[in-house]
Amino acid sequence: MIPLSVLDLSPVPEGSHTGQALRNSLDLARHAEAFGYRRFWMAEHHNMPGIASAATAVALAHVAAATQRIRIGAGGIMLPNHAPLVVAEQFGTLAALHPARVDLGLGRAPGTDQIAARALRRNPAADADEFPQDVLELLAYFQPAEPGQALQAVPGAGEDVEVWILGSSTFGAQLAAHLGLPYAFASHFAPAQMMQAIALYRERFRPSERLAAPYVMLGLNVFAAETDIEARRLFSSLQQAFLNLRRGRPGKLPPPVDGLDAQLDPHARAMLDHALACSVVGAPETVRRGLADFVARTGTDELMVTAQIHDHAARLRSFEILADAHASAAASAA
Repeated sequence: MIPLSVLDLSPVPEGSHTGQALRNSLDLARHAEAFGYRRFWMAEHHNMPGIASAATAVALAHVAAATQRIRIGAGGIMLPNHAPLVVAEQFGTLAALHPARVDLGLGRAPGTDQIAARALRRNPAADADEFPQDVLELLAYFQPAEPGQALQAVPGAGEDVEVWILGSSTFGAQLAAHLGLPYAFASHFAPAQMMQAIALYRERFRPSERLAAPYVMLGLNVFAAETDIEARRLFSSLQQAFLNLRRGRPGKLPPPVDGLDAQLDPHARAMLDHALACSVVGAPETVRRGLADFVARTGTDELMVTAQIHDHAARLRSFEILADAHASAAASAA
C-alpha cells in the first residue's frame, strides 16, 4: 500500500487563536507519527486569519523538536517570496538539527493576496519564468561547498534536504520532470489539471542524482468520523471556509453546521463540487473505499492528506480512522 502523509495548515478555529493552533499542530504531528504517517508538512500562507503557519520554517522547527521519526517539511515554501539563500539556510538549519528528516516543497504562487505580496517585498514586475532559475540556485546551495567558494549557505551546504516541486497546473509538472525531482500536486483544492499534470510529469521525467524514477504525491481531503453523517458535518467547516475565501472574506475556520448542502445556491454548490472534488468524507468503510478508488484512478505513489476540522479532538480521530482503514486495507491485500 502507498504511504500516507499529513498536510497541516495549522487551522485557527473560530473562538481560538494562533498560539493554540500551533500547539494543536504539534499534537497532531505527534499523533501522526504514532499512527504511522510518513511526512508532516506545513504550508506558507500570509494575511489569512485562519492559517497560523506563515513562518513555516519556524513552525516546522517547533514540530520537529517534539517528534523523532516522521519526516517534516514544507508544502510548501512560496519561493517568489524569498531569496533562495535564505530558504537554503532555514531548511539547512532544520536538516542540521534533524538529519534525514527534512523535506522542502517549492511553489511559485505568492500564497497570499496582492497587498501582502507587496508587503513581502516581492517585485510586482517579476516574471514567473524566474521560478526555475530560483529553484536551480537553491539546489546549488545544498551542494557541498567547493574550496574557495565565495558564497555558501551555512547551514545548508552539503545538508540532506529532499526537494519537491509543488503545483496545481502543468507548469510545475514540467519543471519537476526536467529537474528529476519528486512532484506534489495540489489536487485537494485545484484538481482540474491533475491527470494531465501526472501524465506529463511521468512522460517527460529525466532521472537525476536526487531521484531515479518519477514520484507523484497527490493532495486529498479526508474527513473521517464514526458515521457518514458526522463526517459530512465536519466537512462543512472546510466548505464554509472555502466559500468565504472565494468571496473575498477569509477568516478563521468556522464551526461545522448541519445540512449545509441544502443551504447552498447552485453556483456555490457547483464551485465547491469542482474545487473539492478530491475529497473522501465518511465512516471508516466509506473512507477505505474512497481511498482505494482515488489511488486506483490516479496511480499516485503517495497521498498527502489534509483535514480542516474545527474541533481538534475530532481532527485527531479523523487521522486515526484513516490510518486504521489504510492498515486494514493493506492487511487484506496481503
